[in-house]
Amino acid sequence: MIADKNILPNKQFIKGDDFMNRRFWKQFAIALALFLAGYFTFNSKAFSQTVEKPKVSIAVGGKNLFYYLPLTIAEQLGYFKEEGLQVEISDFAGGAKALQALVGGSADVVSGAYEHTINMQAKGQPITAFVLQGRAPQIVLGVSNKTMPNYKSVADLKGKKIGVTAPGSSTNMMANFVLAKAGLKPSDVSFIGVGASAGALSALRSGQIDAISNLDPVITMLQQKNEIKVVADTRTLKDTNEVFGGPMPAATLYASEAFLKKNPNTAQALTNAMVRALKWIQKAGPSDIIKVVPESYLLGDRALYIEAFMKVREAMSPDGMFPEAGPRTALKALQAFEPDLAGKSIDLSKTFTNEMVKKANAKYH
Repeated sequence: MIADKNILPNKQFIKGDDFMNRRFWKQFAIALALFLAGYFTFNSKAFSQTVEKPKVSIAVGGKNLFYYLPLTIAEQLGYFKEEGLQVEISDFAGGAKALQALVGGSADVVSGAYEHTINMQAKGQPITAFVLQGRAPQIVLGVSNKTMPNYKSVADLKGKKIGVTAPGSSTNMMANFVLAKAGLKPSDVSFIGVGASAGALSALRSGQIDAISNLDPVITMLQQKNEIKVVADTRTLKDTNEVFGGPMPAATLYASEAFLKKNPNTAQALTNAMVRALKWIQKAGPSDIIKVVPESYLLGDRALYIEAFMKVREAMSPDGMFPEAGPRTALKALQAFEPDLAGKSIDLSKTFTNEMVKKANAKYH
């Protein structure tokens, strides 16, 4: 009996110990589940904050141009993907067409000329540039040696046909400014959209246009075969200062105020990718560039592409920052040939921001 009494408490103890073990593991499992649920909820929130809009559509006018090389580099090297973005890039004949895509709602962001931000503010449709790709326009105005062999001055362009990437684009604006400095109005010539690649070359070579306002590699190709005489060149900082009288912002990423307010972290992710691309370009050699860009960009001549890149390398922004005097230079240039703009009050501080670029440079220094 004593032995049985001793056994009973022992059995009770074993059962109690087993119960306590089960209870412990059950509570532990619940705690772990709650922890993991909280962890993943927190991280999903952090991720969603970074990419409010994971799929972003970018419109560009002439993607093959060096003017937009940082965009291509960011895309080809996977920088957008690493920032959690799936970017779709639509290529148009010129910057004005890319702007239309933004206004029409088929694009979220434009890789395009800074000047559009000023023009759109004047029209009551505010857009803001948030990362600078080029610190010089890289646009060249040249006259055809075929149709204008006796060219002497800009005044000779009166009544002539000038090929631009697309009417209303930055190539059109640059030509307008050069004409204005010579006392000519935009209406004194005819502007024809010829695109930014093979179409531009054939338009000049066939005599359809008398002059061309375009960018590299197109311009270097025409120069190499002595097909044009350069009238104005903005491929270097020095030449840009001579043409515009100060620093002139060129290609940017810009978007509507509404998009930037609604998707601040998405815009930051885009900026991060672009700043990384700009810094990569600063360190890259010509052979590195050729390995990254699509074969079609070379227009069948690798050596010429390298030559053209060396001419415009200085024009690439090293850090994506807008120069303090740049917006004022752009406004002054536009007012020279756009009478409607002369009377408008433009708040330049709303046409651009360096805030996102500063954060990107802190991340990728």
